[in-house]
Amino acid sequence: MNNSSSLSSDLPPRRQPKQKRGQQRLEKILLAAVEVFTEVGYTAATTQQIAERAETAIGSIYQFFPDKLAIFHALEAQYLQQTQDFHQEFFQQDIYRPLESVIGELIDLFAGYIEHPLIYCIYLQSTQPPVTGLFLLLTNEFGASMQQQSIVQHAAVYRQRNPALSQSKSELLSEVAHRIYESLALVAVRSGSGRRPIIYEELKAALYGYLNPHIGDHLLNLHNDMMICPHCQGDRVAKNGHHKNKQRYICRACNRQFIDRYASRGYPPKIKQKCLDLHQQGTSFREIERQTGVSHNTVINWVKSIERDRITTNPS
Repeated sequence: MNNSSSLSSDLPPRRQPKQKRGQQRLEKILLAAVEVFTEVGYTAATTQQIAERAETAIGSIYQFFPDKLAIFHALEAQYLQQTQDFHQEFFQQDIYRPLESVIGELIDLFAGYIEHPLIYCIYLQSTQPPVTGLFLLLTNEFGASMQQQSIVQHAAVYRQRNPALSQSKSELLSEVAHRIYESLALVAVRSGSGRRPIIYEELKAALYGYLNPHIGDHLLNLHNDMMICPHCQGDRVAKNGHHKNKQRYICRACNRQFIDRYASRGYPPKIKQKCLDLHQQGTSFREIERQTGVSHNTVINWVKSIERDRITTNPS
């Protein structure tokens, strides 16, 4: 399989139609390609079959694509965009609901997502014997970057549910969870529609069993209203307008924005006390951050707050 990170000029359509009629013809070709690839597989499919299904002359296809591989890569690019949209929809949900609900709704969302003809087509081809260059976009640096971004995003959610998790531990949990998800998702695609729901239930159980000890409901601390940046775990957070009727915040430490439902509601008291104990023992703020996963800025603010309280209580 070609793992080159450079895409040839033939991967996108040879020309981008500007008129509505041309755009409709290109869309019809791609829809026909999805149907043909799904029915007979990429290897057996021909551009002639795609042209017949699209009810167009084969010359029309060659106006846009040099061969069926270029057509597949165009579909692959659409798949990547829809995958991004799928994950974006997940991250808009409230992550502080019961873990079983979060996982269940994620898999149910995927179950509907996989039924989309394009998504099912790409997944189905991935279960077939490998063809050189077929999954170029998914295996090059861009595809790998997208996957890593998803792992990092999920890891940030884990740290919001359990701020005691270090970044390295949360990313390891996320990567393993992704592998469980991908493996059983492929099993579901290979299965018939009658067996697929059973596989999804097993996937939910596997993810819950693996993640519950680390980000389960027993670790949530919903009573502390302190806002924590989900990206750097700092607490130098300020309000920054609204987005879709939700309060938006900006972190003064990393300058990234987020909405309130993504914000952690603070660290458990035992984590805060551990950080303060380490400070009392002479441990540096950076070392406290390495040991506990709590931002050194947050620990500094905790120490300053205690000092202010002391001065207020004993002004002399």
